[in-house]
Amino acid sequence: MIEFMKETFLILGRIVTILPLLLFITLSMGKRAIGELPVFDFLIIITLGAVAGADIADPSIHHLPTAVAIVGIGILQKIVAKWKISNRKVGRLLTFEPTVIIQNGKFLNKNLKEIRYSIDNILQMLREKDVFDISEVETAIVEANGALSVLKKPQNNAVTLEDMKIVTTASKITFPVIIEGSIYSNVLKDLGVHEAWIKQQLSNQGIATKDVFFASINQKLELQVSLNDDETIAIPPIQH
Repeated sequence: MIEFMKETFLILGRIVTILPLLLFITLSMGKRAIGELPVFDFLIIITLGAVAGADIADPSIHHLPTAVAIVGIGILQKIVAKWKISNRKVGRLLTFEPTVIIQNGKFLNKNLKEIRYSIDNILQMLREKDVFDISEVETAIVEANGALSVLKKPQNNAVTLEDMKIVTTASKITFPVIIEGSIYSNVLKDLGVHEAWIKQQLSNQGIATKDVFFASINQKLELQVSLNDDETIAIPPIQH
C-alpha cells in the first residue's frame, strides 16, 4: 500500500512538471502548428505525446531525460520550420501539395482518389463554406493541411441580393442523384422524377449512367454532371 501511494504521488508529480513543459513547447511552435498541423508538425505532436505519456505512466523511466527529450523535440521542430521557410524544396518534401478537386463545377475523381477523399467528405466541406451547389464553384482545392479552399465563379461572387435590394423566394441547393454510377432513387422520388427521366437526360447529352462520377439536380430539375476521368477539364497549375 505504501509503495502504491509512493508511485501515485510520483506520477502526479510528473504530470505537474511535464504538462507545463509540454504547454510551453507547444505554444512556442506557433499558431500554425496547432491550428493547421502540417505533416511534420503532426508527427512532432504525436512524438511529444508518446514521450510524455510513457514518462507519466511508467515511474521506472527517468524523469530528467524525458524533459530533455521534450525540449530537444521542440528545438528540432523550430529548426525544421525555419528550414522549410527558407528552402521551398524542403518545404514541399515535408508536406503535401495542394490538390484541385473541383474545376468549373466538375468533380475531378482522379484527384479525389489520389488524396483518398470521398464525395461525401467534399460535399460536407462545401456546405461548411456555404456552397450547396457545385455548379457555383470555379475551383476548389484541398490544401496541404486537409482544409478546403473554394473560389466561386464570378457571377456567384458578385454583390449580394441584400446589396441589390432584391428579394428571393428560394435558396439555391442541389441534391446528389448519382454517385459513382449508382442512382439515388429515393432522392429522385422526393423530387418527383423517375430513373427513366434522369437516364433520358443523360442520354440526351450522350452520357451513360456508368460513366457518371457525380450528378446532382436542383429544385428546377437542372442537371449537373461530373464524369469519370474527364480529360477535357483544364486544371490550373496550383502549387505552394
